[in-house]
Amino acid sequence: MNKPLTKKRSLVFFLVPNFSMLPFSAAIETLRIANRMLGYEAYTWRLASTDGQKVFSSAGIALEVNTSLADERKSLAGENRPSMVLVCSGVYVEEFQNKSVNAWLREVYNRGIAVGSLCTGAHVLASAGLLTGKRCAIHWENLPGFSESFPQAEVYADLYEIDGNIYTCAGGTASLDMMLNLIDQDFGESLVNRVCEQALTDRVRGPHDRQRLPLRARLGVQNAKVLSIIELMEANLSEPLSLLEIADSADLSRRQIERLFRQEMGRSPARYYLEIRLDRARHLLIQSSMPVVEVAVACGFVSASHFSKCYRELYNRSPQQERAERKLTLQMAR
Repeated sequence: MNKPLTKKRSLVFFLVPNFSMLPFSAAIETLRIANRMLGYEAYTWRLASTDGQKVFSSAGIALEVNTSLADERKSLAGENRPSMVLVCSGVYVEEFQNKSVNAWLREVYNRGIAVGSLCTGAHVLASAGLLTGKRCAIHWENLPGFSESFPQAEVYADLYEIDGNIYTCAGGTASLDMMLNLIDQDFGESLVNRVCEQALTDRVRGPHDRQRLPLRARLGVQNAKVLSIIELMEANLSEPLSLLEIADSADLSRRQIERLFRQEMGRSPARYYLEIRLDRARHLLIQSSMPVVEVAVACGFVSASHFSKCYRELYNRSPQQERAERKLTLQMAR
């Protein structure tokens, strides 16, 4: 069935301070190329910020915007009403708390307008109460803190998720893939292929493609048994499995697992398990305001004192010092 050739869609990109340039520009450029291939402006967009002033990206590049939050609220009832609103954010998104933005996003959604996010923008949508019971995607680095802060959201380490009228993507080049999905909805596969050729993209990735490199490539490990054990460990961080439970699951003896990890990872399985739990803890300390004791519990430690001891041994600073350094970084970023 042919798609209508005169279809038009208008988008608002709402910029949050320290937004990531890559997903933002990838989304804009994908739409621009589609317009060029079509020969008319099927997609139009404008940039918005809370106060209508320019917004600095995490790269230190400032972008002038077209409208303010007040302007956008007025436009909802007029001819400039958008077809979609996308929240663009990046690092330090947890620090962005704005009740007016939350109210506007809820109003946008309640009026039947598609709402979405790029990179860490799902955090803003969740703060507005729009992701309860909804599938969503967020950058893998922010997923631990997000899932702890918003347990009511169904968050996945996917490239992007579309749940009804809510579009979320993990950032990076995943915004290109989500925009290609939008173009496919509007104009079909032929235009998507032409856009890919122009963007030098050799394939369209699906929403459930991996965000990160497979473990085999990421760790440089080829042994299938070791990889399956590491996957099992990563899936059980808050309630760590015993080595006996891991051995039973892998159908290996404890001695075999010890030997394999010494050969492939250069450390014992217990040490490796501890390190990935502490890595998760570090992400939670940096990305959330969870009390240290709650971070400890979320990462499978029976006491805050044991957690602090292990953390200091690995990172040469305490969890409290990690949190204090984060606050200092935030103050400097402002």
